[in-house]
This record gives sequence, C-alpha cells and structure tokens, in this order.
Amino acid sequence: MTGPVEVTIVIPCLNEAATIGPCVEHAQATLRQHDINGEVVVADSSSDDSPVIATRAGARVVRVDVRGYGAGLMGGINAAEGRFVIMADADGQHDFDAIPRFVERLRAGADLAQGCRLPSGGGTITPGAMKWSHRWIGNPLFSLLSRWWYRSTVHDVNCGFRGFTRILYDRLDLQCTGMEFAAEMILKASLAQARIDEVPITVYPDKRVDHRAHLRTFRDGWRALRFFLLYTPRWLFLMPGLLLFLLGVLGYAAALAGRDGTGGRSLLVASACVLCGYQSVIFAVFAKTFAVSERLLPEDPKLTRFYELVNLEKGLLLSAAALLVGVVMLGYSWFGRTTPDSGTGLAVAIAGATITILGFQTMISSFLMSIVGLRRR
Repeated sequence: MTGPVEVTIVIPCLNEAATIGPCVEHAQATLRQHDINGEVVVADSSSDDSPVIATRAGARVVRVDVRGYGAGLMGGINAAEGRFVIMADADGQHDFDAIPRFVERLRAGADLAQGCRLPSGGGTITPGAMKWSHRWIGNPLFSLLSRWWYRSTVHDVNCGFRGFTRILYDRLDLQCTGMEFAAEMILKASLAQARIDEVPITVYPDKRVDHRAHLRTFRDGWRALRFFLLYTPRWLFLMPGLLLFLLGVLGYAAALAGRDGTGGRSLLVASACVLCGYQSVIFAVFAKTFAVSERLLPEDPKLTRFYELVNLEKGLLLSAAALLVGVVMLGYSWFGRTTPDSGTGLAVAIAGATITILGFQTMISSFLMSIVGLRRR
C-alpha cells in the first residue's frame, strides 16, 4: 500500500531463528488481509540467522546492540514510522490475527490497547501456553498491585502483546531496558491518566524448540516485584513509616499516662517505632524525588508543594529546636532531682534521647533534601 504508514508492528528478537520467520509472515499477511497500511520492524540483538530470516520474510530489521527486552523494543519503536505501534513477541505465542482489534481500539481514541491473556479480562490460555505459577500467582498478583497502587484498569499487566500511539510513547519517556519495560508502560500510562482499553487475546504454547524461554520465573518475578515497590514510595516507605510513627506516639501516650505497667521497656519500643517511622517517611520523600528527577515517575504537584513549603533553613531551625529540647531533657535526667535509674528519670532519658536523634535526623535530612531537590528549582 502507498501513503503514510499507519501501523508499525515491532517484534524484539534474540536468537529466534526457529520462529521469527512465521511471525513476520503472519503479521504481514494480517496487514494485507485487512487493508492496513503498515510495516513490520524486527528489533534484532541476535547472534544467529534471525535477521536474515526476518528480512526474507518481509520485515525491516533494526540492529539493537544493547541486550534487554526493553532495550530491544525501544530500538524498534524509535525506528517505527507508524503513528500506531503494536508490539508482540517472536516466540509464536501471540495470534497476529488479533492485530485489527488493536488497531480498531487505537483508531477509536485509545492511547493504549492492552492485550489480556487471562480469563478475568476475557482472554484465553490454551493448554500448555502458560506456567501455572504465572497464570495463578505472578500475573494476577502484579495486575492486582497495578490496580490497587496505580489505579490501572488492566487484568494482565505483563502481557507483551499491546498497541499504543506514538504520541503516548513519547510522552511516557520510558526508561527500563529489561523485562520491567512492559510494566513501566502500564504504570506510567495509568499515572498519566491515559485512556487504556483492554483487548482479549488467545495465547498459545511457545513454539521455540532450540532454546528455552528468555523469561526466568524467579529472577524476573523478583525484578518485577522490586520495580513495583520502588515505583511506589507511598506504599514502600510512606505508609509503613506513618503507621510506625503513629504506633510509637500511641505507645508514648499509654506509657506516660501510667496505663502500661512495663515502664521503660514500653518507652524503648515506642521510641524505636517513632525513629524507624520517621526515617521511613524521610526515605519516601527521597525516593519520590529521585524517581521524578530520573524521569521514572511523572511530576507530582504534591512533591512540588512540599519543596515550596520545606527548605533547608526551616529544617535546620526545627532540628536545632529538637536538639535543644532533647539535650535539656537528657541533662535533667542525669543532673536533676531524679536519677536515670528511677522511673521518671528513665522516662525522661528515653524521651530526651529520642528527641535528640530526631533532631539530628532532621538536620542531616534537611541538607540531603536540599541537595536532591536542587534539580527541581
């Protein structure tokens, strides 16, 4: 067909000589059958005959020297000429007859058309197409986290068969070069409030016979979980920190009100909760600032307002006040009328030490926040 390319199908390839040919031919045939003006781009990082086979089948091969699922896709997408991009795998598991359904959603205004293999989203998994741990544990768990933490609407966040507009891709500014690329796209699109439509698909058994799948269940599962956690400082640091801090404050209140007969031991536990919680909250700010600065997360108005309200000078004043109060309380516990071994003296000593540590944490954190926040000014 002549005229501007509407759809580019990008297939990452790493030594897939046994399957890349049929995949390219199937994609090309589907485009012709449905009169879609498109192209097939194979992003190749192979050391076998895969690029030769893909070229003979009709694909435009783009060499990507950086290994990694995300790196391959980035190389192929950057070379795409279509305003719509559909990415799919080269292992023969994806049914390219579904391409028109993705194109239909994108033409109707979707920013991202996400394939779904799981029955919960209308998909179909043929016998032997997916490991039981992936079907019943991994994919449902990560999809649940994406809906809970990021307000995503998809049921199969790890499905690599999806379509999206080139405008959305450029807007998301994706950074991950490994398997996390697929999840990063969904999470960033959800945070950006892009329109995401789900396309039920059928997945078939892996047709490769010369080598095993590139995906490693435990290695890539842990990397995915780590990515989800690092991508949400709120649930990794902020919420646990606030909970610990609140428990510590309640512990202090109960002990000082005389409702707890365990004395100093309760205050020690309460102090530990306060200090750990406070440190976790500070780490949430650091992590969010770093993620935004490195373009892993989009700009957050709440973070911008935080830096408008909190600066180095205010932090130092607050830390100086806390240090002064803490030192005075420690001095009173040692040199006052009470002794450190008495109930009152021990309580004052523990509280004073806690406030002193909080003051010191606030001081050094203020300096560090000022450093990491420089790029935001």
